Formats: sequence, C-alpha cells, structure tokens
Amino acid sequence: MSIPYGPILIVEDVPNVQELLEVTLRFKGYPVITANNGQEALEKIAHERPALIITDILMPKMDGYALAHNLRKNPLTSAIPLIFVSATYITAEDKRFALSLGGVRFIEKPIDTEDFLLTVAEILTQGVPTLPQPLEDEDFYRGYRERLEGKLRYKHTQIARTERLLQTLPPDQKPAFETLLQHAINDREEIQRELNELTLFMEKFEKGEE
Repeated sequence: MSIPYGPILIVEDVPNVQELLEVTLRFKGYPVITANNGQEALEKIAHERPALIITDILMPKMDGYALAHNLRKNPLTSAIPLIFVSATYITAEDKRFALSLGGVRFIEKPIDTEDFLLTVAEILTQGVPTLPQPLEDEDFYRGYRERLEGKLRYKHTQIARTERLLQTLPPDQKPAFETLLQHAINDREEIQRELNELTLFMEKFEKGEE
C-alpha cells in the first residue's frame, strides 16, 4: 500500500495502546514509527518526516497539544496532518482547542479500529490539508492553561466520586475501582505537573525571559 511520503508516526505513552495502533496499521501495510511523548516525536521527525502523525494528548515530557503547537510553528513540519487521540481530553472545548492547533481529526478512546483505519486512509488520500494559521504563543499558552485547569477540576471530581463509591462497595467489587482510582490519581498528578511547568514558563514569557 503506498502512502504520500514517509511512515506514520504514533505518539503514545501507554504501551498497549501504542502496540494496538502500530499492529493495526502494519497489518494494513503502512510503515510505522513510534514515540512515547512529544519530545521524542520531535526528535524522530528531525530524522524522518512522517506522512501522518497520530498523537495522544496526555503524555509526560511534552503532551499532544504542545507537540502540535511546535509542529505548526515550524515551516518544515507545519503541513504534516495530525490526528489527536484521547480518553481524557474529550470535551467540546478540548476538541475545539485541538482543531485550532491544526489537528485534522479527533478520535476518542477506546478506539474503533475500523473507523480508525478509514480515517487514516481518508487523510492520506486527500492531499495536503487546509490548516488554520498557527496560534500566537500567547494565545496557545492561555488556551493550553484553560484546558489543563479544566481537566484538573474534572480529575478532582472523578477521584472524590470514586473514593466515596469505594466506601460502599462489597470487597469483591473494589479491585476494579481501586485500579480506576489509581489511574485517575496518576492522571491528576501528570496534569498538575504540566500546569505547574506551564505557569512557570508563562511567568518567564510575560517577563520577556523566553
């Protein structure tokens, strides 16, 4: 199966999800390369330009939003089509922000593999996509912070609900929700870390230190 130029780059930090996407695409004959976060993705792209990027949003070191912003600011990578995939950032506001960064599609997890393959094939056969102008740094940082703050509030609520529920469940039902709780806590910590880093960066940016 031929594609326009280069492999498909999957950017995903959860190993089983990365493997699912990679196996699904390779089974259809697509060449695939992978990265575990946005920072690693940029390093891969510097050596091999992909035909398409499929990226998660919530990731360590550099998440999908920051990756997209970096790609759109660089004339060498600004035209690479990008699909966002997420289980966490799925509100209407999250999706609008993703598309404002130049995402051509947004797919929610869990992924329907048939729909996923159709989406990939459509994008690769449509030619160079018409993308919005890259956001100014100030607009990106403001929108990014709003998304992180909104997601942090959601995670606080989700954790509180799960903790209350665990107090009422019979022992045999608790393990599944304890796992859910731990995932939510891990997500909250990652979002808080990103928000702290972004706040510090914005303070420097506003002072003209960046």
